[in-house]
Order: sequence, then C-alpha cells, then structure tokens
Amino acid sequence: MRDIEPLANAAPTGRIASVDALRGFNIFWILGADAVVWSLNDMLRDTNPALSALGGFLNTQMTHAEWEGFHFYDFIFPLLIFVTGVSIVLSLPQLVKREGKTQAYIRVSRRALILYGLGLIFYGGISRHWSDIRMLGVLQRIALCYLFASIVFLNCQVRGIVVSVVALLVGYWALMTFVPVPGIGAGSFAPDTSLANWIDSQWLPGWRWDITRDPEGLLSTLPSIATCLIGVLAGILLTNSRLQGRQKSLLLIAAGIPLIIAGYLWGLQFPVIKAIWTSSFVLVAGGYSLILLGILHQVIDVWGYKRWAAVFIWIGANALTLYIINNVTTDEFALRFGGATVSTFELLATRFVGGDVASLLDRIATPGTGTFAVRVLGLMFAILLARFLYQRRIFLHV
Repeated sequence: MRDIEPLANAAPTGRIASVDALRGFNIFWILGADAVVWSLNDMLRDTNPALSALGGFLNTQMTHAEWEGFHFYDFIFPLLIFVTGVSIVLSLPQLVKREGKTQAYIRVSRRALILYGLGLIFYGGISRHWSDIRMLGVLQRIALCYLFASIVFLNCQVRGIVVSVVALLVGYWALMTFVPVPGIGAGSFAPDTSLANWIDSQWLPGWRWDITRDPEGLLSTLPSIATCLIGVLAGILLTNSRLQGRQKSLLLIAAGIPLIIAGYLWGLQFPVIKAIWTSSFVLVAGGYSLILLGILHQVIDVWGYKRWAAVFIWIGANALTLYIINNVTTDEFALRFGGATVSTFELLATRFVGGDVASLLDRIATPGTGTFAVRVLGLMFAILLARFLYQRRIFLHV
C-alpha cells in the first residue's frame, strides 16, 4: 500500500478556522442552545398565532423525527462524525511524516480506545450492574468511526475511500433489504422490525437506549463509518494545495447538492431514518454537512470574516472537553429535577436565576421565562469557559 497517496498534493495541515467553527457550531447546540429553543417555544405557545407557529416550527426542528424524516436535530450527530473525518486528514499526515505509519496506527488505536472508554464512563460506567452498561453510545460510535475511517485513510487513495463509502452504503442497504428477520421477513424498516433492530435485541449486551434497540446499535455502525469517510474526503479536498480557497468552497457545496438529492430519492425505497442510520440518511446528512462546511470555509477562510464565528471557534477548539463537562450529572441532581437529565452548565445557572427568581420571571413576563433565563445563562457559562480555555491556549485532546 502507498503511504497516504491523497496527501502527495496536500498543503501543510493543522487547525483550519472553518473546521473549528463547524465543530463548535455543532457542539453549541449540545451545550444548551437546543434547550433554549425548547424554552422559547414554551414562552411563545400562548401568544399570538404567528409567534406560536414560529415557536412550534423551531421546536419541531429541535426534536428528532419520530422515525422517518429529517429535522435539524437529526443533523447534529452525523455532522459531528463528519467533522471527525475532516479532522483525521488534518492530524494524521503530520504524525506519519514525523513518527511513521506504525506509530500512527498505535496513536489511532489508543485514541479510539480512550474515546470508547470515556463513552462507557459517560453513560455511568460500572456504577450499577453489568446489565446497565451502555456498550454503544455517542462517544463509542465516534471512537469506532474514527478508528476504521483512519485505517482506510492510511491505506487508500481517494478512489479507494470512495469505493469504501459506496460499499458500506450499498452493503448496508442490501442487508437491511434482503436479509429476513425471524418472524417478520425481509425489507421492513419500521421500529423493532428491521434487521438492525433485531440484531440489537439479540446481540447487543447491556443497556439499550430504546429498551429493545439502540440508535447507536451494532449493524448501523457500518453506515456511520461512511459518514466519517465523507468527512475524510472533504478534508482531503480542503488540504489540496492545487486548489484555491474559492474552488474548495464551491466544490464542497457542489458535492453536497447531489448527495442530498440522491439521499431523498433513495429514501423513497430506503427511508431517511436516523435511528437506524439508513444509507439515504447518510447521503442527506453528508450533503448538508458538505454544504455547511463549504459556506463556512468561504466566509471564514477565504473572505476572512472570522469575528462573527469566534464563539464557535472557541467551542470547537475544546469540543470534547466541553461536551463531557456539560453532560456529567449525578443521580442526586437528576432526582432534584424530577428525574430529567440536566446539563452541568444549566445546573450551575440555577444557582443564579433558578428557584424563586425563575418563578418571578414567569409571573412578570410569561410562563417559561424563568427556565429560558436559566438555560441562556447556562449556555453563556459554557461559552465563557470555552473562551477562557481558548485564550490561554489550553486545548485538551485525547
């Protein structure tokens, strides 16, 4: 195998502001912007029809499609995996050049193992019983995608990467369409009847997010690797020194449009479903990811308009750290908040504008204002921490 042939014409790699901004934009919603939108909907619900409709629309986009379909909220996780693929191209070539390909394999394996371990701890680790461990979750899926996409990148030229994407998507479609599920048959994509869900119910140990199945399940990991590889292809394009900045932006956008069209067309037979990460879902999410990266690259890296994206760049530079801090809560806190999961930054914000202060805001303005204030302040705390780390050049990575 040749040593990373796509990089023969690549520019020196490192941090690209638009990639940090895209990663930060992604984590921004996870850090609490989603909850701010939910609270805004509560505030607008009983106002005039136009504002109520606006709140309802935003709330719909900030919730997952019940099964089939594609909302903005369904875009957040595949975008994160896509950015992981871009980051592979920005980090591995320098490591190979500096320490060799063998060391790159060791580093990739170690990082994937640490990410997977963090995922186990993130969902409670072994604090209860073996049956309560979530073997596959968000961080675990990122770890697996990172591992396999890195291996493909280290050993394949661009054509080989494209073939890998096609093989994963077509192969997954074939399995889901033609392999019969015991007692149900083949070609069903409804909840609990698809091959992916059946495999989870039979072979995925531990705690499953949806009791009998998991949205980050076993078989659906295959097409999620394709999502990461689409990010790898985008990263290769970004680091190609033969292309000018504007050309890169246009090519990213131009590549995204047919992917979206192909995804929705494929969805007529193989529906767009995030919960089982259908091949059509990969194309739709990948297309939107390419377009968004192309737009940010043009605005930030080509035109040089960076100031407006500073918040996203701060967050993107320490995305994993902020993600883990924001989501590590205790059972005690969960019980205090009615059993609901409450983010770390939101918990901190309640010490300033929670309780009677929040109730006062509800009475003065409209019901839901108190919760809105808590969530906005929690998001501000997250941004301030991101700014603190960025300005002091503290970048915590696995």
